[in-house]
Amino acid sequence: MSRLDSFIRRMSAQRDIIDHVRDNVPLLPTGAILEIGLGNGRTFDHLRDRFPGRRIVAFDRALGAHSSSTPEPENLVIGEIGETARAFAGQGAALVHADIGTGYPDKDAITLTWLPDIVSAALAPDGVAISGLPLEHPSLAPLPIPSSVDPDRYFLYRRKA
Repeated sequence: MSRLDSFIRRMSAQRDIIDHVRDNVPLLPTGAILEIGLGNGRTFDHLRDRFPGRRIVAFDRALGAHSSSTPEPENLVIGEIGETARAFAGQGAALVHADIGTGYPDKDAITLTWLPDIVSAALAPDGVAISGLPLEHPSLAPLPIPSSVDPDRYFLYRRKA
């Protein structure tokens, strides 16, 4: 598969799983959405469109988002995500979306030493996590994903109550 085809497949999976959550996975009525890995802001913009009225807090190492897809300053956290996102532990997020995989197994293995803990700690009980990396954590229970999404491409979890 070409890198372009892989990118398209990843973006389609991301869109399909976010839309699946909106349509089929009840979210808590309160709590922010956390976007771990703002990038150029496409997914932030999609989350904002699909979950209007929700506060969305985005994290990234540096701001690189298109100006139309940049959160308000109070909802943008810049710095090493493994450090800055820890401040949101216990905040009771309704949804966490994390797409910070690199495609390099050695680098992703390092991310997976801290990402599952951060996601679990940020979520409220019964909160939902969407991730491009598998989140092995005792408090996260896997949920079914849409049939259009390759089960090794994107992952969906609910935090145990």
